[in-house]
Amino acid sequence: MAIVIGCGPVGLATVAMLKARGVNTIVASDFSSRRRELAQACGPDIVVDPGADSPFDAAGDQGCWVTTIPDLVRLGVGTTEKLQRLPVPWPHIWRVAEKVGATNAKRPVIFECVGVPGVIDGIIASAPLMSRVVVGVCMEPDTIRPVMAINKEIDLRFVVGYTPLEFRDTLHVLAEGKVDATPVITGTVGLPGVEAAFDALADPEALADPEAHAKIIIDPRSPVAEPMPIDQ
Repeated sequence: MAIVIGCGPVGLATVAMLKARGVNTIVASDFSSRRRELAQACGPDIVVDPGADSPFDAAGDQGCWVTTIPDLVRLGVGTTEKLQRLPVPWPHIWRVAEKVGATNAKRPVIFECVGVPGVIDGIIASAPLMSRVVVGVCMEPDTIRPVMAINKEIDLRFVVGYTPLEFRDTLHVLAEGKVDATPVITGTVGLPGVEAAFDALADPEALADPEAHAKIIIDPRSPVAEPMPIDQ
C-alpha cells in the first residue's frame, strides 16, 4: 500500500506512476480541494482531506498495520509461541522466515511530496510502525525527532536525480498510454508565453495558491502568451 502526502505536481505524478505499476491500494492526501480533484483523476483508490481524516486511517481494514509498541511485542511473543509448538528448533524457522521476508510486518510506503518544514516529523508521529517514508525536497532547514523514528523503526529514504534509462522508460510509458499525465497538465502556452509560464509557477503568490497550476505545457504551435487553464 502507498500513501501520497501532498498532491502538487510531484504528488500527482507519484500517484499516476503507482497506479501504472499496479500498486493495490493508493491513498492520496491534500488540504486543497482542487488538488484532490486532480489526484482523483490520476486514479488513487482513496482521496483524503487531512483536515478531516487521517490518510493513515483511511485504508480501513486494508491497512492492518502494527501501530503501537505493545502490539509489536505481542506479535513477537505470539509468533514465538506458535513456532515453539513445531518439532524443530524455533530459531531456525525464524531465520529462514526472515530470509524470505515472511517476518516483515505489514507496512505502508509513504511518499512525502510537500517539501515544507515540519511535514516529515508529522508523518513520523502519525505513521504506523515500520513505515517506509520516501522523503521529498525541502529547500529549508527542517527538524525531526529521531527518538520517535527509532521507537517506530521508521525507514527514511532519500532520492535524487534521474538516470537516462528512467527518462527513456518514462517517455515510453507516456507514449504507450500506460500512464495518463493529462490530469497533471493544468495550463498551456505557446513560445511567446514561456516567460509568463515560469512567472506563474515561480511567483510566491501563485505557489501559495494550490488552485492555480500543476504543470504548464509549452506548445510551439500555439500563439497563447498567458498560461490559461486547460478547462477554460
